[in-house]
Amino acid sequence: MHAFDILGDPVRRRILELLADGRKASGEIVEVIAAEYGISQPAVSQHLRVLRENGFATAEAEGRRRLYAVAPERFDEIDAWIERFRRTWEPRFEALATEVARGKKARRDAD
Repeated sequence: MHAFDILGDPVRRRILELLADGRKASGEIVEVIAAEYGISQPAVSQHLRVLRENGFATAEAEGRRRLYAVAPERFDEIDAWIERFRRTWEPRFEALATEVARGKKARRDAD
């Protein structure tokens, strides 16, 4: 499955946002996702399985708990795709940074 097919789902994106802050137990993930999206524990588990089977998340057993974490390798595919577009917006951000610096200098000079 293509990376964007996996990330196209808002629940899976939210799960990855939670995991970006560090490893989380499946129960913690279920609690947040169920509250925010109103879906059941089995539905959250299905999303976690999709993320795990497609290389976006890892899971390890720790006692009776299952801990999930982001698997960063799969994001390289996304980064490579975005790189083609980054070339179009980076010069604009650099130009904006230059204008902001000029404005700050002008304010300092005026003071």
